[in-house]
Amino acid sequence: MTDIGAQKAMTIEAPAGEFNLSRLERVNSGPGAIATLGNELDRRNLKRAVVVTGNTLGKSALLGTVTDALGARCAGVFTRVRQHVPIGSVRELIAEAGRLGADCLVSFGGGSPIDCAKVAAYAILTGHDPLAASLAPGSAATAEETARAREIVHIAVPTTISAGEYTHVAGVTDEGTRIKSGVGDPRILARTVINDPLLTLETPDWLWVSTGMRSLDHAVETIYSTRHQLMSDTLGSKAIELLDAYLPASVGASGDERVAHRGFCQLASWFSIFGALNTGFGLSHALGHQIGPKWDVPHGVTSCITLPHVMRFMAGMAPQRFGPIAKGFGVAFDPANPKPGALACADRAEKFIAQFDVPKRLRDARVPRDEVGDIAETIEHHFARLNVVDRPVTREEIRALLDSAY
Repeated sequence: MTDIGAQKAMTIEAPAGEFNLSRLERVNSGPGAIATLGNELDRRNLKRAVVVTGNTLGKSALLGTVTDALGARCAGVFTRVRQHVPIGSVRELIAEAGRLGADCLVSFGGGSPIDCAKVAAYAILTGHDPLAASLAPGSAATAEETARAREIVHIAVPTTISAGEYTHVAGVTDEGTRIKSGVGDPRILARTVINDPLLTLETPDWLWVSTGMRSLDHAVETIYSTRHQLMSDTLGSKAIELLDAYLPASVGASGDERVAHRGFCQLASWFSIFGALNTGFGLSHALGHQIGPKWDVPHGVTSCITLPHVMRFMAGMAPQRFGPIAKGFGVAFDPANPKPGALACADRAEKFIAQFDVPKRLRDARVPRDEVGDIAETIEHHFARLNVVDRPVTREEIRALLDSAY
């Protein structure tokens, strides 16, 4: 019996809920899509763009592809973005954007340039210092801060598939404490995302794959969230199917075939997170948000490490919500007896990750064994506010998950 057939056989209620759409206006995809960048500025009457990227892409010939597409609209290039978005980098970008009179930030690269652009846009928009704003959301700006506030448009040109370009939240790390917090505002979301697979070909395979696992993490945790919806379930399931089909070949193939597979992975990334701000993410993300800045582990790598363990944990808590995950992976699933299928999904995810040359344990990421439990309290407090699982998760359970991932 199909899932829909099984639902019809049981007493069901009509679907209800609220689904909020974002301010993302356009997604341009395909080889050569970067050529549309200038038009995206022109149609909004934007004239002074600052390209936001890291040191590696800042030295790459690919940067010229982006600046050439901007032409005279390029006011400058900021190349000092660092991993996990330390507050110092954000403050430098804010100052540079002000100096250059920027009306647009074009993030070029992976999650760090994208988040750096979003956090800077938030600070420019609100007049807040970004770290103070992230620690005290909703606090009132001073009159001086309000006078400086203005909206700045964000356009994203991603070279990885972690999907941060599709959200209006961003992380920023306090360099003193190495604790990551966040800001959020619908107005900092990219108005256009340009997915050009040709611009991903210099992305190292380990980085491409690990960010693909981040998208897998998005899709899975969107589906088993207590706030899941049919829209997010459907697209999350398709994202899993596409990643399963195309991610291996996106690093194994060559030439035009490699480009095509990467294009499908970019679509999977988009689908994985569509509507996710309606549903929220789960414990794998909460773990990764603290593991990453604490021990300098890329978030895609944290997903490689934590996701199968959290899926097994959730299989014991909410196996009935794993149906779309099973469909994406092609795993048998019986709604009348869901736990075996849910556990099979966790095993399938672990097997999928195992085929790639990425860290799969905390020890592989050089996390010190005696420090693993240090983040449990922070995760417990953070996760308690999210309301995405069926009951509170205890500090002891978090420590047990970290131990199993070690």
